[in-house]
Amino acid sequence: MAGRTVQVRGLPAELPPDRVADKLTIHFLRSRNGGGEIADVQVLPGACALITFEAPEVAQRILKTEHVLSVGGRRYPLEVTAHGAELSPDEV
Repeated sequence: MAGRTVQVRGLPAELPPDRVADKLTIHFLRSRNGGGEIADVQVLPGACALITFEAPEVAQRILKTEHVLSVGGRRYPLEVTAHGAELSPDEV
């Protein structure tokens, strides 16, 4: 299913990857942020993450909205772009 994965940059580098993944999951599940059901979140080195949604229309909505992640009173503007390669559940 093409078009379900987005790449997110601008993450708080000082937080552990599992906490960043939790914060991203909460942010992108919220309908007020354009989000929806998430299939997978992978936090990669370099303050970057890949988020795969259950439905491609959710990923398309996410791309049309500006996102700011709030963590501990600090705000992190996120850069969200389409990601070309899809994640396979076997790769997780």
